[in-house]
Amino acid sequence: MDKAFWHERWQRREIGFHQQRIHSQLLRFWPKLGLPQETAVFVPLAGKSRDMVWLATQGHRVIGVELSNVAVREFFEEGAQVPNRSSAGAFEISSAGPFELYCGDFFELDPDVLKDVVAVYDRAALIALPPEMRARYAETLARIVPREAIIFLIAVDYPEGEISGPPFPVSRDEVQRLYADTFEIEVLETRDGLADSDNLKKRGVTRLEETAYLLRRRA
Repeated sequence: MDKAFWHERWQRREIGFHQQRIHSQLLRFWPKLGLPQETAVFVPLAGKSRDMVWLATQGHRVIGVELSNVAVREFFEEGAQVPNRSSAGAFEISSAGPFELYCGDFFELDPDVLKDVVAVYDRAALIALPPEMRARYAETLARIVPREAIIFLIAVDYPEGEISGPPFPVSRDEVQRLYADTFEIEVLETRDGLADSDNLKKRGVTRLEETAYLLRRRA
C-alpha cells in the first residue's frame, strides 16, 4: 500500500470507507470527555470525513492530514467553503473557518503543527493501514502529538481473511501491543457494527466488532 494506492482510490471513486453519517460512538462518547471549546483536535488520514464538521460544531478547531488532494478539495466544496491555500515543506495547507487540512504524508508531519492539540480522533487511520505499517503509525502518532493529548480511537475487528482491507481488522490485543507501553488504554464500548456497515456486508464480512478506546499518556 504505497501512496499511489490511495490516490487511485480517490480518483476512481472507490471510497466505500467514506461515511455520510456522523459516527455513533463519536456522538455518544466525545461529549463525555469534557474537552474545552476552542481547543484543537487532530484527525489523521482525515479523508473528507463529516465527523470533522461535527467536531467543529462542538467548538473545536480541526487539524487534519490527508494524502489525497481530491479528498481535501471535496471536503471544502461540500461545505461550500473556499479555503485559503498555503504551503509548508511538502504539505499544501487548506484553511477555512475552524478547519486546517494538510495535504501530504502523515509520516512527514512536523510536531509543531500539532503543538496546541488536546485530542486525536482516529476513526479511519489505524484500520486503513496494513499490519506492517501500524507500529510505525502508532510510534509516529505518539511522537508528534503533545504529551497531554488524549487519543479517541475507533477500531474494527472481523474474521481474518473474509475481505482484503482496507479497512483491516485490528483486535483488542493488537491495540494493546501497539499502544500499551506509552498509553493507558480504556475500552469505552464494543458493539456490533455490521448493521451500520452496508459496504462491508456487501463485500462479504459476516461479523464486525467496533470498539471505541480512550488512550491517555502514561506518567
